[in-house]
Amino acid sequence: MSNSRQKEPALPFAIEKQEDAKRDGAAPPQIERRRWPRQTEIAPEGGVAPPALEPLRFSTRDLAPVDQFAAWQGYLAPLIEIALPDSSLPEAGFPADHTAWNLGNMLVVQQNVPPHSYMRSAAKLRSNSIDHWHVVVLRTGRTWTEVDGDVSQSEPGKVELRSLGHPFRGRSTQSESLSFYLPRELFSDVTASAEIKSDVVLSGTQTKLLIEYLDSIEAKLSSLTAGDLPHVVQTTRDMILTCVSSSAEYFGPVEQLGSLALMERVRRFVQRNLSSPDLTTDTMCRELGISRTRLYQVFEPNGGVHHYIQRRRLLAAHAALSNSANRQHIVEIAAAVGFTSAAHFSRAFSKEFGYSPREARNVAVPLRFAQAVPPPSLVESAHSFDDWLKGLHH
Repeated sequence: MSNSRQKEPALPFAIEKQEDAKRDGAAPPQIERRRWPRQTEIAPEGGVAPPALEPLRFSTRDLAPVDQFAAWQGYLAPLIEIALPDSSLPEAGFPADHTAWNLGNMLVVQQNVPPHSYMRSAAKLRSNSIDHWHVVVLRTGRTWTEVDGDVSQSEPGKVELRSLGHPFRGRSTQSESLSFYLPRELFSDVTASAEIKSDVVLSGTQTKLLIEYLDSIEAKLSSLTAGDLPHVVQTTRDMILTCVSSSAEYFGPVEQLGSLALMERVRRFVQRNLSSPDLTTDTMCRELGISRTRLYQVFEPNGGVHHYIQRRRLLAAHAALSNSANRQHIVEIAAAVGFTSAAHFSRAFSKEFGYSPREARNVAVPLRFAQAVPPPSLVESAHSFDDWLKGLHH
């Protein structure tokens, strides 16, 4: 797995100015030092477009061994719960690396991690109800993941496709991996009656072709331009779906999928009607032809239907506020995603994300790129992996 540090960008113009100053006998001008890279600029006509992505890196290697596991555990806490194997002790150290790339509609993660167990529980779903698809390619090591009592094993040469909208748990040996996070909406043309299972392991000829393609993306992450990103995301989605569609075992009939198929129908209904003030449980039950009791049962792991609807509205508002091209007023954005009270929207937004809608707008992080320059007070929230996951949308 390629996880080397990127070289600092050259400063040819600044260096040229220094050389000119030396020849003129003047003191060389100070070169501006930036903690955050400049915004991507459009290449001049006929020129070569600059790279669009800057990785977000996290590593425990510079910490004292006794602090490494707690740091890794805290970094991934919004997504999953991490635990050490019974035979391991925190003071023995936990050297791990996590490098993320934000392509806007897809996150790519390179990871190197010691043995551990992991779990996305029903409680975790209630506190962080993102429901993206997670695609994992192991370079080394093995994993065992349990979903609804069924255990799947993954190893190099296979691809695991897992839903973050469904509880799971598992364990991993020392491993290196390449993984992709894609919003569920990218697969909206897969009918609910043929819903992809929540955890499948892909193998075979089609999977080998998929892995080769994913390898090629990894090799080019540091050189992709803004124009490349939509095409890379769409092709990745198409190849994953083609690979899954090659075998009926990755799908299930409605009578077996039950709650999963119903949940997908509700998700799509919610997404289509986010702006409607009439998006209520009564409306959903009537339009989808299900009982209130059944609806509540299906969404209990997500904290309930009302919690799910509000979170989807807040995520949509966050995406709009973080879009530097969006010139709507905050109150207009709140109304557009179904909030009838500006005060309620502000309180709910601040509780969900840890900062206000106005602060989110000031940060103005373009969701397709990782190169925004946020104010120092919001550096952590604007450039955290958790924030990237929350901002992932289609």
